[in-house]
Amino acid sequence: MLKKVGWGAVIALTLAQMSHVAAARPLSVVNYGGTLADAQQAAFIKPFQTATGVDVTATPYSGEQAKVKAMVDGKQVSWDVVEVESTDVGRGCDSGMYERIDWAKVPDAAHLTPAAKTRCGVGLFAWANTFAYNTQQLKTPPAGWADFWDTKKYPGKRGMRKSARGNLEFALMADGVKPADVYKVLATPAGVDRAFKKLDELRPNIQWWDAGAQPAQFLVSGDVAMSTVFSGRIITAQKAGQPLDIVWNGAIADYDYWVIPKGSPMKDDAMKFINYTVAAPQQNAFLALQPGGPVNTQALAKMDAAQLKNLPNTPEHAKIGVVNDREFWDEHGDDLDQRFAAWAAR
Repeated sequence: MLKKVGWGAVIALTLAQMSHVAAARPLSVVNYGGTLADAQQAAFIKPFQTATGVDVTATPYSGEQAKVKAMVDGKQVSWDVVEVESTDVGRGCDSGMYERIDWAKVPDAAHLTPAAKTRCGVGLFAWANTFAYNTQQLKTPPAGWADFWDTKKYPGKRGMRKSARGNLEFALMADGVKPADVYKVLATPAGVDRAFKKLDELRPNIQWWDAGAQPAQFLVSGDVAMSTVFSGRIITAQKAGQPLDIVWNGAIADYDYWVIPKGSPMKDDAMKFINYTVAAPQQNAFLALQPGGPVNTQALAKMDAAQLKNLPNTPEHAKIGVVNDREFWDEHGDDLDQRFAAWAAR
């Protein structure tokens, strides 16, 4: 009898081990694809696998938070580390979609910029929402948002993303509001009315865009005189030889973040991966391939003058720009999005 029980225990243990092995899977990292994914593969994923022995697979997506929510609600979480925009960090955290970050377990926490540290997200890199122009088409370079709105001095269409975020801040700066005061003004009903009134002035000259690649295309073809842009897209176009330039005065610095979906069975490995990517050496390797600014100040200190010229979060650019206020948009985003959609549809 004892002998039979012993063999039964051995068999049960073996089956449990086999089941564990069968259930094991690579760490799933989800990003926005394209050249950004290529840069992450080279700077993060391959060296992380080599350094830790943890197998990693990368999957592109378009930012659909509904997919994350469905996984979490159904308790079938198959994504472990997900790249999200700043507007999704707070909302997802409040709704219980993401794991809370234990900042005591982030070795480089003291070296990360304040905006990179949130309740549920760890900043990956900085980028800017600003505007650009074709240097071959404009004789006098525009200096700021007042010039963007000045269609007499600078005739032609203006490319703009069909979104309340960014455009309302740009409108207030064009109307004379200092970058440091933008969100104070926009937090008031009078400030919102002021922003929409300023947008009314530009409405006949707006050419909307949806995809991040469109502004550079519009500028190169001459369809628009200036366009709001994501800074990295223009830097990439510059490297390809396109005669485009960025205006940093009044740029809104923003961040992409890593989050861990609530209930990930690989949370510990997910944090190992995140910690690896925000260390200074990996930040420098990543940003040598992908335009943007580092979240690690030690990485910023190692960048040369040519790199610093096009970073959204240098001290010089910070003095003349704005940092996207995540908490403001978490609180007011739904109402402002609805009002903007109604305004744009008129």
